[in-house]
Amino acid sequence: MTSKAMRVGILCPYSLTVPGGVQMQVLGLARELRSRGVEARVLGPCDGPPPASFVTPLGNSLPTSANGSIAPLAPDPPAMFRTLQVLAAERFDVLHLHEPMAPGPTLTAAVTHRYPTVGTFHAAGRSASYKVIKPWLMSWLKRIDHKVVVSKDALALVQSHLGGEYEVLFNGVEVNRIRRTPPMQLEPGEPPAIFFCGRHEQRKGLAVLLDAFERLDVDAQVWIASSGPDTAALMKRTANDARISWLGRITDEEKFARLRAASVFCAPSLGGESFGVVLIEAMAAGTTVVASSLDGYQNVATHEEDSLLSPAGDVEALAVQLQRAITDTALARRLRAAGETRAERFAMSALADRYIEIYHDLATR
Repeated sequence: MTSKAMRVGILCPYSLTVPGGVQMQVLGLARELRSRGVEARVLGPCDGPPPASFVTPLGNSLPTSANGSIAPLAPDPPAMFRTLQVLAAERFDVLHLHEPMAPGPTLTAAVTHRYPTVGTFHAAGRSASYKVIKPWLMSWLKRIDHKVVVSKDALALVQSHLGGEYEVLFNGVEVNRIRRTPPMQLEPGEPPAIFFCGRHEQRKGLAVLLDAFERLDVDAQVWIASSGPDTAALMKRTANDARISWLGRITDEEKFARLRAASVFCAPSLGGESFGVVLIEAMAAGTTVVASSLDGYQNVATHEEDSLLSPAGDVEALAVQLQRAITDTALARRLRAAGETRAERFAMSALADRYIEIYHDLATR
């Protein structure tokens, strides 16, 4: 059987116009599937024009507290009704729900269960909802025909609360797309750049990075992308430091261009990371990775082999690793080479291969 006749609806609970790890997985997987002839269509909330022609918007998102962060979910009745209307009209062969137990489009699709369904669980750490509404979730979980988790940490979370059998499929990265992106051109004599890209909230550790940067004994600059609830306070704190550039939200193309130009990509997160896709993106771009030694990040990064890791929240330790990454050129060269090789193992093409097998198995059963 060829994949050309397959019609797959990929549902995302988070706004597709807001940067995020799950959103990137959904859009990247759809692009890869469509390049194979699979008629993949992405459904999800959008706060503005859809980011791609294959995206069907399901309304605006509402900021919702989740996993120590504020998630752009769409749990409101209008979004649920739009989801049901689109599912009825599209007649997909298979549905692929990312975070299927999240309130909004994915949970709506899981509860109604009109099509063979794949569910991919991303979250790690803690989940209050899994505890509070466990009896209902257990019932809805049975309606998912093939369950996937993106890491052992995500597996531990969902299995400890809900049980069940899951296949572990690590997240994918569009390696070739990253490497085709021309690097941003630095001005002659411009100092090496440390790049941070993540929501500006306590969990992502941006304040820890800024504290560590103040301790560096080397000429460098910091590029800070995205935004969040801590942006204003952190910008005020660093207002007199011309070495720090606040970029706001940036496109994927600019992110990849900056990754390819930066000397270091820093991910100083304090917790709640299930995998670490952005670390693989940095490795694929040929950037030295400096990150927290979280379990989720250690799914993809190994200290002194393809990255430099330090204890989460340890400012002094982070400063030491940043200093090494910038000043020890031989070390940086070795880490980057190993990182580029490591990134190949997480290519989106390999992930799509497995999902296509799952889709065909469900559709033909």
